[in-house]
Amino acid sequence: MLTSRSRILSQKYLNFASLSASFLLSKQSSFNSKQTLLPSLHNSPVSLHSQSIKAGVSRRLLGSVRFNHSMASQSSPQSAHDFTVKDAKGNDVDLSIYKGKVLLIVNVASQCGLTDSNYTELTQLYAKYKDQGLEILAFPCNQFGSQEPGSSEEIVEFACTRFKAEYPIFDKVEVNGNNAAPIYKYLKSSKGGLFGDNIKWNFSKFLVDKEGKVVDRYAPTTSPLSIEKEVKKLLGIA
Repeated sequence: MLTSRSRILSQKYLNFASLSASFLLSKQSSFNSKQTLLPSLHNSPVSLHSQSIKAGVSRRLLGSVRFNHSMASQSSPQSAHDFTVKDAKGNDVDLSIYKGKVLLIVNVASQCGLTDSNYTELTQLYAKYKDQGLEILAFPCNQFGSQEPGSSEEIVEFACTRFKAEYPIFDKVEVNGNNAAPIYKYLKSSKGGLFGDNIKWNFSKFLVDKEGKVVDRYAPTTSPLSIEKEVKKLLGIA
């Protein structure tokens, strides 16, 4: 038979074992609850809202990068064909229509000492090579000695009547300064002059190849017929 002291020790042992088991069961239950709760919290409205915000921010950042890249591409023209200009009647002309053509781009004036010689030779050069792929693009400009004061209609009539010009004559533009036509900003940046990028006077000339790249630049005093050899080379004429 158990003594009184033995019964007391036995009872304490049983109580301790019971408490230990309860504690272990409690920890296991708590652990299981956390495991169950974590996915629940992860998918809670607060968590989902946070994920949505992060995703939205990421999409906006990605969109911004794509937009800026697109704008950068558009703001960096690669050729003369990337521009739209106005004709003498104010209509838009996309210069991409001249892809595959050799271009001679000239700023013209009606009352300049160089007018007669340049207009005469431009007409001769165009007549000789227009059927083989040459286009002359004339841009009237009044920035040099105010020697192109007339309206676009008057300028076209003057060139076509007096010099039989059949090549396109566009709307009057500025070629220097902050208001310079974008096509001229591109031309000047592609081929700077001897004393800087600015156009020096009426009848400066830019020779552009079939891909719209500026090949050379000529001074106002360079006669159109004197660059016939370069024109023929770009046209692929022996």
